[in-house]
Amino acid sequence: SSGGGRAAPAKGLKLGAKKGANAFLDALKADTVDLAAEEASTAGAVAPQDPICITVQEHVSVEMSRDGALNSMEVQGTMTLEVNNEDEACVRVHLAQGEACAGFQMKTHPNIDKALFNGEGILGLKQPDRPFPTGTALGVLKWRKQTQDESEVPLTINCWPSVSGSETYVNVEYESDGTRDLHNTVIAIPMPPCRDPPNVTQVDGDYRFDARQGVLFWDVGLVDASNTTGSMEIVLATQADESSVFPIQVNFDSASTFVDLAVTQVLSTADDTPTKYGGSTKVVVDSYEIV
Repeated sequence: SSGGGRAAPAKGLKLGAKKGANAFLDALKADTVDLAAEEASTAGAVAPQDPICITVQEHVSVEMSRDGALNSMEVQGTMTLEVNNEDEACVRVHLAQGEACAGFQMKTHPNIDKALFNGEGILGLKQPDRPFPTGTALGVLKWRKQTQDESEVPLTINCWPSVSGSETYVNVEYESDGTRDLHNTVIAIPMPPCRDPPNVTQVDGDYRFDARQGVLFWDVGLVDASNTTGSMEIVLATQADESSVFPIQVNFDSASTFVDLAVTQVLSTADDTPTKYGGSTKVVVDSYEIV
């Protein structure tokens, strides 16, 4: 997206015309991606290209039950390497692996020397004198982990609906351990059919109700060590069934991967001299539900 002539982003989140259970989550992602692309295009206009670009992306899927138990969690990640200067295409990438690599299944690209990676944590081609392709992002490493360890969940959501007379009080709370910065955090809570819109009596952050989809979007923003918990209280003018405010869906992005893997240096295979490199790291949500 060029983003050049775009109006300033609205406080609320845009929603497309798509129908279906995940329409609102798709809309959240589209809005986040649009803003991120706009920032990237602005930054990219002035940033010179590094000879080597290393990109790390992780996708996380979480399903938790409404009583707080973790039903399933999966993390899938990829590291891609792109050479922008063919004179520096014969390289090896040195990695540092921390304790958080435990439990991850790692797979190298078929052209990568698997023994070198397993033994020394170095990503290099099986034929060291052969160059990496120039101008093409090559996936060099993949990883995957499934877990039911609740301590690994980046954000827990508690939701307590309770009927009082002709009204229903819905208390929602998020909590994180503060070890990972979660950006653009949005919690989407379905609302039961009601004559009056939901009355939000207390909220940490911003919110917006989409009447067409019947969803209340709680825009938390940044969750970090200084903002590990927050709450919201909603009053509905109806006697709502508990199941009517589920499934709750969450979206965020982060630069802190679940795998503890860091590039320490990129060296030439010819003479072991350091090669300049750059890149980016991003964690995105594939699906994140409290059911």
